[in-house]
Amino acid sequence: MADTRNDPIAVIGLGRFGSSLALELVRRGTEVLAIDSRQKIVQGLSGQITQLAVADSTDAEALRQLGVPDFYRAVVGIGSDIEASILTASLLVEMEIDDIWAKAVNRQHGRILSRIGVHHVVLPEHDMGERVAHLVSGRMLDYLAVDENFALVKSRPPGDYVGVQLGESGLRRKYGVTVVAVKRRGEEFTYATAATVLAFDDIIVVSGRTEDVERFTELP
Repeated sequence: MADTRNDPIAVIGLGRFGSSLALELVRRGTEVLAIDSRQKIVQGLSGQITQLAVADSTDAEALRQLGVPDFYRAVVGIGSDIEASILTASLLVEMEIDDIWAKAVNRQHGRILSRIGVHHVVLPEHDMGERVAHLVSGRMLDYLAVDENFALVKSRPPGDYVGVQLGESGLRRKYGVTVVAVKRRGEEFTYATAATVLAFDDIIVVSGRTEDVERFTELP
């Protein structure tokens, strides 16, 4: 399977959610194409995001001209206009975008998005732009900011640490992170110990400074 962690991401709809998501992705070094139908909104982000476009995202031809069908990932950040959100998401599905994320303003909206083929539906009361940015741009399965610069992350173990006892891995010394829990296939989460040996299909919970856990989860 190809590594898609550094692939560009299309963010469509630049309200509070979409703009914060796009800016966080740019901060993390991800190439972003940001699209909104409102010229004033796009102009306000000029200089902060390299690829900006004013376009009607419900127009399939406009999306094709911007190259959106070539993107592996796309995020629909449109919230207030539910019809535009659904139409935009349906076009992305028709274009066979591999990984589609979309904001929903309520659970009914979210159910419709799921039914038309959106892979990940984000409800604003549960997921904000910064958290989703960590998820869509890397290998993290879940992300929780505990404090301003401390996070808990759910991820798969990097290959170099599979088959090694955690007590002998040197993770805390080398990366400043701690594996606090592990989940085996078909089992529940349990606390990790120095004697725990990780497997490829394990799910782990890692704690540490935000920049440290980000660096750790980007390991192959």
